Amino acid sequence: MSPGDEQAYTDYPETGHTRTRLPDPDPYGGAPRRPHRTSSRSLVTVVGVVVLLIAAIAFANRGDDSAGDDTTAKGAQPRAASTAASGAKPVDTKTGSIPNGFPHTDQGAQSAAANYAVALGSADMFTKAGRDAILQAVMTPSGVMSSEAAFDKAYTPALSKSLGLNDDGTAPKGYTFVSRTSPIGTKVTESTGDTATVEVWCSGLLGLAGENSTNPVTNSWFTITMKLEWVDGDWKIITHSQKDGPAPVPGDDRASSAGEMSKAVDEYGGFTYAR
Repeated sequence: MSPGDEQAYTDYPETGHTRTRLPDPDPYGGAPRRPHRTSSRSLVTVVGVVVLLIAAIAFANRGDDSAGDDTTAKGAQPRAASTAASGAKPVDTKTGSIPNGFPHTDQGAQSAAANYAVALGSADMFTKAGRDAILQAVMTPSGVMSSEAAFDKAYTPALSKSLGLNDDGTAPKGYTFVSRTSPIGTKVTESTGDTATVEVWCSGLLGLAGENSTNPVTNSWFTITMKLEWVDGDWKIITHSQKDGPAPVPGDDRASSAGEMSKAVDEYGGFTYAR
């Protein structure tokens, strides 16, 4: 794909890290709003209202009838428990800044995977000390050394330079490096008691906020798959991988200035995720 293509990505194989979509033109340079979006957005709004009305009418007409005749239709739908929040209290212990001590349950595995996705997608992964601390906290003890070696090969000075960072992965003076992963949802695809495979649907931010940045902060959507093992009283990662999407249709939001983005990163903290 050529540099001028609409979707250009910087990919980091085997790292599980966010892929970056570079906008054209640069929003920090005052990108114009895309024309003719008002009508399409209005159409989406109208369709949304119609869908909500249909849903409301169906709900009102349902009454107290049992599932009866709908059994076949509803059987293809996910159970409410598979998508709703459990209400379980988040863990209250941490290794450094990373939550730990998750329950030995499927929900505990999902909470662990969500929090580990946040750690693996953080700016700390770009420095050697920060990266090693994260891997020691989230990987199985037997897999720490091999993971450190693999990530060291991926997070090179060349990668840092391509993102506008110093060789050691830190941001140049006057700039704020943004790398955040926000889990949207989780699901267990396989569970055998002491192992669990969990998919985490995420939205990510990556870029360098600053007035003259050539790598502005952009958003991406991806799904991380983690195979976890119950080790020494907690869930730890055996392997993990990443694929693109599912991604929603982009909206008409105005791109924030470099100052606004830097301020937001400094002022808004992260969360401890629980299923």
